[in-house]
Amino acid sequence: MGTVNPNKAGLVLGALIGGWHVLWALVVAAGWAQLVLNFVFWMHFLKPPCTVGAFSAAIALILILVTTAFGYAMGYVLGVLWNWIHR
Repeated sequence: MGTVNPNKAGLVLGALIGGWHVLWALVVAAGWAQLVLNFVFWMHFLKPPCTVGAFSAAIALILILVTTAFGYAMGYVLGVLWNWIHR
C-alpha cells in the first residue's frame, strides 16, 4: 500500500462535501428543496419533521465554507491515519 498525501486527501474530501452542499444551496435557491426533502423522507418510510426555510446567500455561504473546512479536516486526518496504519 502506498502513502497518501494528507493535504490532497483533505482537498478531495473538502471539495466533495463542500460541492454537495453547493448543490443543496442551489436546490434551496431554486425552490425545490422541500420537494426533495419530502421525497427522501417518503422513500425511507418517514414523515418529514422539518420544513425548508427561505434561501439566504449569506447562510448558504456559511454552510458551504463550514462543510468544506470540515471535509478538508476529515480528509487530512484520514490521510494521516492511513499513513500511520500502513507504515
